[in-house]
Amino acid sequence: MKLVRAELLKLFTTHLWWIMLVVVLSYLTLSLGLVIGFAGLEQNGVSVFPARDTPEFQRVAWEQSISGSILVAILGATMMTTEFRYQTITSTFLTTPRRARVVAAKLGAGVLIGLIFGLAILVLFAVGIVPAVLLSGGDLLITEGGIPRILGGVLAALVLYTLFGIGIGALLRNQIAAIVTVAVWMFVLEPIVNAIPQLQVVGAWTPAGAARSLTNSGVDVGQMGLDYLLPAWGGALVLLGYAAVFGVLASATTLRRDIT
Repeated sequence: MKLVRAELLKLFTTHLWWIMLVVVLSYLTLSLGLVIGFAGLEQNGVSVFPARDTPEFQRVAWEQSISGSILVAILGATMMTTEFRYQTITSTFLTTPRRARVVAAKLGAGVLIGLIFGLAILVLFAVGIVPAVLLSGGDLLITEGGIPRILGGVLAALVLYTLFGIGIGALLRNQIAAIVTVAVWMFVLEPIVNAIPQLQVVGAWTPAGAARSLTNSGVDVGQMGLDYLLPAWGGALVLLGYAAVFGVLASATTLRRDIT
């Protein structure tokens, strides 16, 4: 636990973590505002977005909270690559020669950071969703209607993507390369394989597809189809598998490489 606290101290004594948190919350505030603003939208007399007084609206709105995962992944990559960029990794390993313990501490800190960001995001969404539903005369869903599954899925996904960033950072070590890799993976590759019907059989097994399985609202507002997604339990197992892979990746690359 001392090493985990040390890793958290390294992060919290910099401006990066709260700047990233502000950026994430600002971006998601805009996203949530659009969701609330477009609620009840109709085209040619057909509803294309659930009204605020419906259970479907609450599921769709909560599902959008996963949109901040890319910035959490970038933060994870930065947590790892900053040590190589400024060569503080040398003093870190001199202080704690057992590299496996250092890697475990970074992964443990990554889990806590993912949870902290996830809880902050969910609080933000609660501030927007609860008044929107109650003022529209709807019944607020907290412990039913699939909401607990969605909230748990959001937290799990944010933790996963933090570990994903740490794993990529350990593999590449170069900060710019790691950030670009994370951005391309999450902004380009995952959206493509999850949007194109012929590739969705693969997309269901990507981190984004697995996370979507957990946070699936059951409402296809993007008109891309939802039938390809795994069941919630399948998505949970896939996410756990990815978390294990990213942990092994971070450990293997850090333990075997010369740090100079």
